[in-house]
Amino acid sequence: MARTWWPAAARAGATPPSWPQPTSSTRRGGSGNCESAKSLKSTAVSLAQARRIAVRAQVLDGSADGLLETVRRLGFLQIDPISAVAPPQRLVLWSRLGAYDSAELDRLLWEERKLFEWGAFIWPIEDFPLIRARMRRRRGKYKFEQRGAEFLRTNARFKRHLLRELEERGPLLSREIEADLMVSRDAHAWWGSRKVTLMLELLERRGVVAIVGRRGSQRLWDLAERWYPEVESVPWLEAERLLEEKRFRALGVRLENGGWRAHPDAEDGPVPRRVTFLSPFDRLIHDRDRAEALWNFRYRLEMYVPKAKREYGYYVLPILRGDRLIGRIEPALDRKTGVLQVNGIWWQDDARPVSVQKPLNDLAAFVGAKRIGQPKAAL
Repeated sequence: MARTWWPAAARAGATPPSWPQPTSSTRRGGSGNCESAKSLKSTAVSLAQARRIAVRAQVLDGSADGLLETVRRLGFLQIDPISAVAPPQRLVLWSRLGAYDSAELDRLLWEERKLFEWGAFIWPIEDFPLIRARMRRRRGKYKFEQRGAEFLRTNARFKRHLLRELEERGPLLSREIEADLMVSRDAHAWWGSRKVTLMLELLERRGVVAIVGRRGSQRLWDLAERWYPEVESVPWLEAERLLEEKRFRALGVRLENGGWRAHPDAEDGPVPRRVTFLSPFDRLIHDRDRAEALWNFRYRLEMYVPKAKREYGYYVLPILRGDRLIGRIEPALDRKTGVLQVNGIWWQDDARPVSVQKPLNDLAAFVGAKRIGQPKAAL
């Protein structure tokens, strides 16, 4: 279990651990981990160049140098509760680092605080000033934002109760906070039974509460003021521009007017023909249209598709070899038996099948599997 010890220690009068401080250049929007405030000039590149640059920018070329630096280069890690093989954020790191120490991610998040969790993503702490601007900007433009604002207005009394509970007893799991007698019982309310979790998530999005640890998959919550560092504010428009520039750098290339354009700092060059598997939430393929344009690789996550209608499988991982997406594989971890079962392998029409035994062995070691299940003929 990840340790989360500062709020409890604070009540005992202890000194909190120090946050890594964002650099002054980051706060100004200068170099640091945030991009320069100047407009970036992109360079036209061929499709072959775009593929290499995209793979290299996303640290899939074998150049990963430690977990923290990898997250910084990626920009963020997406979190999702589905864990057919391993949690997506951990699988994304495995694709780049191999069988790394999973406990290091927890240390960086909850002890060293060089990373932080917000909005279902893990971010480098250097980006906190930019995310802080997002926390403070709630426009109500979208339906879900309007509904969230409605929930907060309707349940202002419960909000006060929840914040008081966190102040006095935090950090807490959502199930440790009583809600039934405090939340509106409007028969037409849309929030159903997720009262406490919804309130916490809405307040987290607004920077009022923070995720300060985990017990298994359960989030630990506390007041944001006891967790986040004090930082200088960044205007919202400036923060969004800097985040978009960081996104361009992390992806390496983007499609503009039918042609590929590379970030000015993007590096082209040969990509080693290492074979690995990608999480469905990997940034290299998360934009499905972009992945299809780059590799003619149509990828869809089919876990919500009825089994009879699936083209491939429940939780299929793209297979990357060098700078090419060459196929799909469906591994599934049976945690009771310790078997990493391979349910299927599918190759692209223009790809030559290759051995996936090495990455499968590495993945099995990473997830703690005792052995790999059939089909061996395809390995």
